[in-house]
Amino acid sequence: MSKAHCVDFNHPVLIGRELEYVAEAFRNGHISGDGAFTKKCHVLLEQQLGVPKALLTTNCTHALEMMALLLDIQPGDEVIIPDFTFVSTVNAFVLRGAKPVFVDVRPDTLNMDETQLEVVITPRAKAIVPVHYAGVGCEMDSILEIANRHNIPVVEDNAHGLFGKYRGKFLGTLGVLASQSFHETKNFSCGEGGALLINDPVLIERAEIIREKGTNRSRFFRGQVDKYTWVDVGSSYLPSDVLAAFLYGQLEQRDKIQAHRQRVWETYHNGLQAWAGRNGVQQPFIPAHVEQAYHMYYLLLPDLETRQRFIQYLREHDVYAVFHYLPLHLSDMGLKFGGQPGDCPVTESVSDRLVRLPFYNDLTEDDQERVIKTIAKFDF
Repeated sequence: MSKAHCVDFNHPVLIGRELEYVAEAFRNGHISGDGAFTKKCHVLLEQQLGVPKALLTTNCTHALEMMALLLDIQPGDEVIIPDFTFVSTVNAFVLRGAKPVFVDVRPDTLNMDETQLEVVITPRAKAIVPVHYAGVGCEMDSILEIANRHNIPVVEDNAHGLFGKYRGKFLGTLGVLASQSFHETKNFSCGEGGALLINDPVLIERAEIIREKGTNRSRFFRGQVDKYTWVDVGSSYLPSDVLAAFLYGQLEQRDKIQAHRQRVWETYHNGLQAWAGRNGVQQPFIPAHVEQAYHMYYLLLPDLETRQRFIQYLREHDVYAVFHYLPLHLSDMGLKFGGQPGDCPVTESVSDRLVRLPFYNDLTEDDQERVIKTIAKFDF
């Protein structure tokens, strides 16, 4: 009998006209930045989300770096960030000399705990960066109310949350700026890619300059100046139009992709509910006022030892599941910024116990059923 194939944690999927559009980009004779497909992506995102401006970037990290530049983050400034997030969220601001201030996460959504936000605010705080973990919106009403009271801008890391909503508003449209990711593991992908969403029109022109190596090149191509020159700090944040062509093919299929991911998420949630209840395993929590983006499905096992055995057990059965972030305050860099064990106890616990299940845009019903049946046989 042949061995069953592996159920990968993730793999890239062609879902529409991606390759056709890549070929068209070559025929257009413009495969560097800001070509026809880049502009199509900009228009699609702006119209669908209702944002004043969207700018594709080479990745989400670069969108975050542009945020730090647009906020004029200076050495000694403090930036408030959830402890349970990817290093890019913090690196973008540390590169400008900022000190990260880590806030623990809620035990239900694993998002920034808004009840702990105000106590860490000092006169040096220059930004609050909520991260919509797993595409589930943070408690933005409370976060924005606190931020407005202290006159601190809120910028969203929405790498997981494109087309998710909070109280009827799209994630990424609630702060002054937001970053998006189109990495291979995201709902919509071009391998490596990102976007900056600009919700404050005052920042648009400077964002274009920063993205174009600190030059006013965008104004030149619009005929607003007769030559372009170096006018500000910046870098090269433009993705190739080949990547934008691939991404546009994915974004065109957004309804199909999201409907499939919703079915996958709900099949996991319903199929594992009884097993999770019997064994003290926590499933994702989605508040009633949030429409999630169906980015991932995770489980919280009782402890680290069980989590590690669980991952190994699944691999022995050719099912690939993975853990996620480590607490930033306990990383080598986090310790340099004064992190201590016990500072963010929920993050420390969640990091030890979380496991992400296989989740991608063509995960079949048969493979998902196999994953669920395999999990159901795990011996606690």
